[in-house]
Amino acid sequence: MSTQRYVNLDYAASTPMRPEAVQAQADYDASHLAGVNPNSLHSLGRQAAIRLEECRRAVAASLGARVRASEIVFTGGGTEANVLALLGIAQAVRERDRGRSRVIVSAIEHDSILDNLPLLRADGFTVDVIKPDSTGRIDPSSLERLISSDVALVSVMLANNETGVVQPIADLARIAHGAGAFMHSDAIQGWLHIPFDVSALGVDALSLAGHKVGGPVGIGALYLKSRTPIRARSFGGGQEGGLRPGTQDLRAIVALAAAANALRPLLAHHREQVGSLANELYTRLCDHPRIHATMGDWTSVERLPGIVSIYVDGIDSEELILQLDGRGYEVSAGSACSSASLDASHVLRAMGIPREKALGSLRISFDDRVEPDSLERFAQALFEVVGA
Repeated sequence: MSTQRYVNLDYAASTPMRPEAVQAQADYDASHLAGVNPNSLHSLGRQAAIRLEECRRAVAASLGARVRASEIVFTGGGTEANVLALLGIAQAVRERDRGRSRVIVSAIEHDSILDNLPLLRADGFTVDVIKPDSTGRIDPSSLERLISSDVALVSVMLANNETGVVQPIADLARIAHGAGAFMHSDAIQGWLHIPFDVSALGVDALSLAGHKVGGPVGIGALYLKSRTPIRARSFGGGQEGGLRPGTQDLRAIVALAAAANALRPLLAHHREQVGSLANELYTRLCDHPRIHATMGDWTSVERLPGIVSIYVDGIDSEELILQLDGRGYEVSAGSACSSASLDASHVLRAMGIPREKALGSLRISFDDRVEPDSLERFAQALFEVVGA
């Protein structure tokens, strides 16, 4: 049996559950509501339904003071939330206005958006893809050049899951709404890592996932602003306003709500604490002549606090990851959902980074639970791998 001690620095892929979420599930398992269907009409079913709505309110509160519980749709994860928003809103808007047959997305979106673009095209939509600038940021002027009265939906993520670069969503939403289009944002990587209010962002829909914030895998949510048109993607029951059929996983939902309740009051503190550690790591790593921040001058870009995105000259990601793994440090080259791909990150290529450099990328990610000393030890391990 291996006695190797591993340091997990791949929290952007998934995080361990927080104690509050673990305890919430244990309390649920020990309660009289364990296994009860919240859609049943008997007393226990009604009590489970009340608990479900309490959790819905907790998630709504994490998105802003004016968010209604009825605007939260629980899903089986962030990918499902993204697919429901992308396909469901686009189709519903076009049904209401046949002239709106275009969708605009960014080139740095997660695969759960990009891999569904062929479905939109097969359904008769034209899809335009906006490239970021060299820092990984989507310039609002790029959207202004593309937007017109035939656009149904604009979808740009709140913060990139590989580079951590935060996008100007409020500006993009104003441009989309100015042309009568709707705005969706994938906030799966940014939720409860940076403060935001959906009312200030101006979005019509926003995707969340539990396992990025210390909640369970397999639970997510879609914020859907009241009166936003959307068409269900699956059928078989009336749950979640008819948008997500199937019995709700109340056990996972109570843990998701517990994580949200635990993190919300600490968000500003965690952002400062974790951001400071990331800045120190960027400074330490980029002092090496062969290590570079993917966005260039990392000090000039708004970023998520717990993602450090670099590339190394002359060594590919696979070699770096395996060498670091052998030393007990777990990192990734980018999105875990693309880890089987042998090609360079589509995000870094869209930023204009040459393929040979993008093939040497690393993403180091962590949250407030990281041990600061482990980051220094990681830096030393990477220097050993990279050499002079």
